[in-house]
Amino acid sequence: MTSILDKSSNLSLYSIPVVWLISLFPALYVGQLASNKFDNSQPRNSVGKLVNDQSIDSRTKARIARAHGAQLNGFENIGLYAAAVVAGNMAGLDSTTLNYLSGGYVVSRIAYNLVYINAETPRAANLRTGVFLSGVGCVMTLFIKAGGVLQEGVRVVGVGR
Repeated sequence: MTSILDKSSNLSLYSIPVVWLISLFPALYVGQLASNKFDNSQPRNSVGKLVNDQSIDSRTKARIARAHGAQLNGFENIGLYAAAVVAGNMAGLDSTTLNYLSGGYVVSRIAYNLVYINAETPRAANLRTGVFLSGVGCVMTLFIKAGGVLQEGVRVVGVGR
């Protein structure tokens, strides 16, 4: 059985559905916070209705809005992340690099959701931005490393002409 700590196994592609699930969790949390008030027949309108519902206390409304924002951010960023993982794999980056960077991104997304949902102060909002940027750093590092390997391959091919 493959271990997460096994450096010879490339687990980076498995991280893409994991990140998708992590992006979904805040939406499930909104449903839990709203209990029977969440309208799953119109989920895109439901958060707006919940935030304007006078029977829900302001702190819960704010948490609902932040959880919704965390969900949107996750789904907005998964395409870039998936492209970076595929680029790294296509370039033939070593498993250790792929695993560490994809694992770092997974951890950053979990932390991002937790910080975003619970951020009630400007300081916590700044922490959220820092956590977000750490994940972006993992993505950009994958692209840069893949580009470096592919560029080197172009130079080697060009030498033989």
